[in-house]
Amino acid sequence: MAFEYQVVDSELLVDGAIFGVRRDTLTMPEGGTATRDLVEHFGAVAVVAYDGRKIALVRQYRRSVDRRLWELPAGLLDIADEDPLDAAKRELLEEAGLGATKWSVLVDLVSSPGFSDEAVRVYLATGLYKQDRPAGEGEEADLENRWVALNYAVDMVLKGEITNGIAIAGIMTADAVERKVRRPRSAQTPFELRPTALTRRRKAAGMVGDMKKQPHA
Repeated sequence: MAFEYQVVDSELLVDGAIFGVRRDTLTMPEGGTATRDLVEHFGAVAVVAYDGRKIALVRQYRRSVDRRLWELPAGLLDIADEDPLDAAKRELLEEAGLGATKWSVLVDLVSSPGFSDEAVRVYLATGLYKQDRPAGEGEEADLENRWVALNYAVDMVLKGEITNGIAIAGIMTADAVERKVRRPRSAQTPFELRPTALTRRRKAAGMVGDMKKQPHA
């Protein structure tokens, strides 16, 4: 029988704008306890927008690695109780100026399970049409948009030109679907990996709508 880990203590260490850090104390299989520092996350969605030949990519500055990365249109699940599909539609509009008539799920992934509960759902969007893209703020005001053939995007992954893990997962699974090696799931498939700890704590504190905390100046 598999060992059942139990949390015997939990302490919030950091309560940042878009994440929290807590320290959990867990029982261990060999007896006793151990602490684990965990990053709480809202979760996110990303979109492979595919027109039958090309996909929409965005190039965005990421401070963590101090460079611009090629990525999929994507964003946080930071609106209280927002359906992940609605969030994906919002991000596709905001980052690519696109809408889509057909949606399905390509892949769910846990980004860094060693220290974070961040989970991301990647959708496949087809039947694309243009929409007026709203003005971006911060790094999103500096986005570069590009249409890239799906097979070329796969080459970009293999050449190390696309290094964002979410983009890699989306591109490679979209390629498998295009080659009819695999089939995508329904867009209504429950997102069981969606993180809940940060959202639950923010809602308990009375936050509604946008749950990001505004950083102090």
